[in-house]
Amino acid sequence: MQKEFALELRRKSVISGIGLYLFSLIFICYLTFSLRINSINEATWSALFWLAILFSVINSVAKSFIGEKKGTFIYYYSLVSPQAIILSKIFYNAILCLVLSLAGYGLFSIFISNPIQDTALFIVTLILTSIGFAASLSLISGIASKANNSNILMAVLSFPVILSILLMAIKITKNVLDGLDRASSLDELLNLLAINCIVGSLAYLLFPYIWRS
Repeated sequence: MQKEFALELRRKSVISGIGLYLFSLIFICYLTFSLRINSINEATWSALFWLAILFSVINSVAKSFIGEKKGTFIYYYSLVSPQAIILSKIFYNAILCLVLSLAGYGLFSIFISNPIQDTALFIVTLILTSIGFAASLSLISGIASKANNSNILMAVLSFPVILSILLMAIKITKNVLDGLDRASSLDELLNLLAINCIVGSLAYLLFPYIWRS
């Protein structure tokens, strides 16, 4: 994880580029919907928010292993276990996804609106969603890095997993926007937690075989 943070701080253009992308996307939404007063409803807010977070996360996390050179893989293999590598990638990417999600939520609250009625439950949803995105995209990035057309394979493999995580997050967001009791979102939270556990376990167990290839 120290290596991941050191490389990210060294590539400041990547961090600023992702931040500018997220800010620009939200600011365009603000300019669009500010032309008509009260033109954005709760469903539109939810759709715009998760679209902004999804594309920002994919641009930042999806290239975890694709951007690495093959010689670097061999060097890492001689230093640490593959489990340590995949866990560090997941933990780092989860922190990055959570930072992007919280930044997006803050920008939406400033520029557009904040219709969330249960902030604590929504933050928990962002945390679980960030972990799910990080675990699934890190594993799929490791698989795609072994193929020639890695970007295409990344898009094909990540879509079903990301869709299931996003579906649970959208359902919880709808409940939070409607002001429903927390018990109504319990099933979705448990499903989201189960998906995270399954994907994380698969990444821990399968990544050593991917790494050896």
